[in-house]
Amino acid sequence: MVSDINFLLVGNSRLHWAKYSKNQSKFFHTKKEQKVPENIDLDQLIWASVGKLPNFLLKKENEIKTKDIQMSNLPNFFGIDRALACFAALKIIENPLKKDLLIADFGTILSITKLNSNGSIIGGQLIPGFLTQLKSMEQNTRNLRVPKKYEVPKKDFLINTEEAILKGVINSLTGVIKSSFNPLKDILITCGGDSQFLTESLETNKKNIIIAPNLVMEGMIIHHLSLKELI
Repeated sequence: MVSDINFLLVGNSRLHWAKYSKNQSKFFHTKKEQKVPENIDLDQLIWASVGKLPNFLLKKENEIKTKDIQMSNLPNFFGIDRALACFAALKIIENPLKKDLLIADFGTILSITKLNSNGSIIGGQLIPGFLTQLKSMEQNTRNLRVPKKYEVPKKDFLINTEEAILKGVINSLTGVIKSSFNPLKDILITCGGDSQFLTESLETNKKNIIIAPNLVMEGMIIHHLSLKELI
């Protein structure tokens, strides 16, 4: 048995960390400009990247790439985060009815990826994420600003500008999920930094929805351990 294995996913806006020890996983996140957390051996660190690399050295031989993930119909140009999320979902989500798996990763980009119960990739959609949409409004208009609080407005039509912005962006994200998700045929798995917040905003039966915020990191761990024949 191997203990104390550390993992890193370099995201577009943050660094996502996982520590695997004694069959348990712990997850945490840091900003890119922060120092490497204590007790992280960079020589042994297993990592993957979808964003600009940080300013500390990562060993190329420890990198997980999309081509390393063995799944049917998985293109090499898919982001490694999407590949790992699919890999993890196929391994850990109970699916006795053999439904399709619909994975919504609420990060800088909302990536939606669909695969069948046998693990074959069907395809997906890419949409600007929650903060990306908010920041775009601020950058491309003179009078709109990113709201300071992310409280979901209960009304559909708002007078207050900040509430109107939030409602519009939330509806754009949850709307595309609802248009893609068929509870009779799919299991929806949501992950990523905004998954808890935005999944709660889905006005639909939560019976066939699973919230797994660290699904991508779980995929890294499962993939690495499977290579070492530890699971």
